[in-house]
This record gives sequence, structure tokens and C-alpha cells, in this order.
Amino acid sequence: MLELKALSKTYKTGDRALTDISFSVPAGQVVGLIGPSGAGKSSLIRCINRLVEPSSGRIYLGETELTKLSGRALRQARRRIGMIFQEYALVERLTVMENVLSGRLGYVSGWRSFLRRYPQTDIDQAFGLLERVGLGDHYNKRADELSGGQRQRVGIARALEQNPELLLADEPTASLDPKTSRQIMRLIQGVCREMNLPAIINIHDVVLAQNFADRIIGLRAGQVVFDGPPSALSHKALTCIYGAEDWDLVQQSSESQNDEFLFSNAKVLELT
Repeated sequence: MLELKALSKTYKTGDRALTDISFSVPAGQVVGLIGPSGAGKSSLIRCINRLVEPSSGRIYLGETELTKLSGRALRQARRRIGMIFQEYALVERLTVMENVLSGRLGYVSGWRSFLRRYPQTDIDQAFGLLERVGLGDHYNKRADELSGGQRQRVGIARALEQNPELLLADEPTASLDPKTSRQIMRLIQGVCREMNLPAIINIHDVVLAQNFADRIIGLRAGQVVFDGPPSALSHKALTCIYGAEDWDLVQQSSESQNDEFLFSNAKVLELT
């Protein structure tokens, strides 16, 4: 389980990104983190994995207080946190398999990591994960030969190769089309349920968050202003998070775009 207690972050510029954030995420729960640009979503994700240093507060992963760690202990704790990035963060010239196996770099010796020689158990696990994300036949392709959706699937497999206790995703669908975005969110949701992983997904698409998250946390100006199930994300709640808007029109527009996308695919199928 992940637990945050009174987490705050103020940058050297004086900008306050987070203020007294407190919540916990139990095993297997997928949290959709929503809010306007500048609300502190990415800062929160980066504070949890200590890529950004919190100004105050505490972060626990299981019994371990991450905010007390440094040096080797922090590096070892980061192995327990799988990270999925918006821009995939793959090494383009390496194969799919080599990118997935890079999730084990924190576990192998220096010479093995330099030569990219991994134990057979790691290789077997990587093959299994590639099958799980639908890329079993692509293991020997270079990363730069893949589509955006396929690259993100590699990123998911790499994160899972760490055998993490927590999954963090920073806008994993921002560069993808509507259909692929739904496939990626469905995949993340599925693996979290199968592996009993808690997950926090920073996501801009409210409709995607409602469809695939178990719980929604809304940030505004660095503070939690909503925390509840997707069904409770009313127009009033959305206004509290984002400000005044015609939310009926926004949701209709989102549904219309998705229908248009599916209809376009249907026409293509008819022509072929």
C-alpha cells in the first residue's frame, strides 16, 4: 500500500506545487489523478518516486518510509516503483526485448548491465510480459520500428519487469489516438488487477479516467479538492476541479469524437 501524509512541495522559485496532500492507495486500486495544467499532478508523481524532493511530509510504501531514504537505500526502494512515461522513454536503437530487460538493471551487477547479460529467469519473465501486453512476436524489433501504442506497451512491460509494488504513470495516453488510449488504459487496469498492484495515473482525459480508474483524485492549485469513485464525479465536482464549464457539452463532444473515430474505422473496414 502507498500512503502519503501531509506531503508538500515548494520549489526554489517560491512556487508552491503541493500543499498537505494526504491519501492512501491500497493494493490493486487504480487511481486516476486529474486536474488542470499546473495543478501539481506531475509534481506529485515525481515526489512519490523521489525524482523531485518533497519539502515536507512523509511517503510510505508498505512499511518503508521513502522520504527518509537516501543513497543506496533510495535506489533499492525505487526498484519497487514501476514508472510509465508519456514519451515512452525507450532506447530507440535497442530491441523490444532489450528495452524490457532494462527494467532489471537495478537488480544485476555492473558488468551484466554493461554487457546486457541477464539471468534466464529475467529473460523468461520478459517474454511472458511481452505476451501479456500483446507484443510477443515483436521481441526482436528495434523500438524505433514500433507505433506509439506499441511503444507504450513496451514501457508497461518494462515497468512490470521490475516486479514493482507500485505503478506510476505520467500521462501515458497523451500522445495516443482515442482507440489506442482506451487499449492502453484497459491494459494498465487489467495488469493491476491481476498483480494486485496499486497504481496512480496522471491523466488529462476525464472520460478515460472515469471509465478505467477505480477512484478519482482531483487536484487544483496543489490541493486535493476531490477524492471519490468515478460515479461521484458530478458537474459540481468537475467545476470545483477545473472551474466553470458546460460539462454536458464537454462530455457529449468527447463521446462524439470517439463515435466518429469508430465510425471512420468501420468505413475503412467496409472499403477493404
